[in-house]
Amino acid sequence: MKITPQGRLYVLGAILLASLTICSRNFSRTGESAFMIPLMVAGVAYLFAIREFLSTPKFPRRLIIGGLLLAALWHVLFLRMPSGSDDDIHRYVWDGRVQRLGYNPYLLVPSDPALAGLHTSETRGLNNPDLPSLYPPGAELFFRAVTAIHESAFALKIAFVFCDVAIVFVLLDVLRQLRQPEHWVLAYAWHPLLSTEVAGSGHIDIVGVLLLLLSAAALLRRWRTVAAVTFGLAVMVKLLPMVLLPLYWKRVRIRDLAVAAVVTGLLYIPFLNRGRIPVGSLVTYVRSFRFNDPVFTAMERVAAPQIAAGLAVLVGFLTAIWMRKRSAEWSPDAFAWPMTASLLCAPVIYPWYLLWVLPFVQTASTLPIMVWTVSIIPTYYVWHLRAVGRPWIVPDWIMLLEYGSVAITAAVIILRPRKQSAPATVANPG
Repeated sequence: MKITPQGRLYVLGAILLASLTICSRNFSRTGESAFMIPLMVAGVAYLFAIREFLSTPKFPRRLIIGGLLLAALWHVLFLRMPSGSDDDIHRYVWDGRVQRLGYNPYLLVPSDPALAGLHTSETRGLNNPDLPSLYPPGAELFFRAVTAIHESAFALKIAFVFCDVAIVFVLLDVLRQLRQPEHWVLAYAWHPLLSTEVAGSGHIDIVGVLLLLLSAAALLRRWRTVAAVTFGLAVMVKLLPMVLLPLYWKRVRIRDLAVAAVVTGLLYIPFLNRGRIPVGSLVTYVRSFRFNDPVFTAMERVAAPQIAAGLAVLVGFLTAIWMRKRSAEWSPDAFAWPMTASLLCAPVIYPWYLLWVLPFVQTASTLPIMVWTVSIIPTYYVWHLRAVGRPWIVPDWIMLLEYGSVAITAAVIILRPRKQSAPATVANPG
């Protein structure tokens, strides 16, 4: 008996639920086989679901609603799990707490003995305690706002999940505007990294992703001031989306950019130190932090870390310029590829950094990006290596698997093009 595409999608949803349930129960064992194997199974099931989305013109709405309910279920499974002892979320709690106590998180070093009285049980074990914060002011003010309601990692995770849910609704609106099938919302909602890194560990990136998607949706609707301001706010959460600035050229007015510049500038005011713009430990991050960075390592052999980091930004800018010139039409690919290109050249590439591209992978041309969001999962093995006293280095065989999978996918697309309908786009808003 032949299984229909709808039936296959139901089976894949069941596999995702089962594997992510097992993964959530072993969430404290990051990098171990009990965590890695079910997460990889979920990743493979996700890619098979992508194949169904690409090959089927339309799925019934009841399947989409059921798929979103499934995603909500496995999000809850991870939400109830405590974050890891050294997850970034404990730094978020610290930064929000010290702001409310009247301190500047860009100046305080958490390990300073004089600050011992400021710590709580959730902040004493935060990672990199010898460094001040490096998050942009938009992220810092978000930490302050959430911890003012309830000072805990769980409260922040709740806020992040709300952002995740909001992305689903905004993405559905974007898909309708583009006249794309609504089932593509599941290409976002079903990704395993959302459950592990948003509901589980809790990462600020999801707030920036929401703001960036709001900006893209506003640009699509020609709400130019909203598009410019939300883009600026997204950059103030994490700097990555700044490489997309060329996409806004001639699509927003100068006055819109001026409003965005004023709004983002105001975010810095609470953190100014003798009139200087705060950067915290950002310089140290570029100089010293490394993870899963084969391209950056190659660039660093011939250039200083700051120059190599600048080249990573430049690659993203040039990709955005190329995507902007390639078509006068709005396209989700144009948002996905510049960020992907910049990340590929970055000094640190953690799995949750790829959350930024998830709402924008909706066509076959972004298949290499989709594959990367799954092939990066084996890098979690490094967490296990660190736990047993091994160096914080991604083994060569994992890098070969991760980037080799992406390269093979790209080669297949280039060498064996398949007929497909052109992605829906809309006329240039500007």
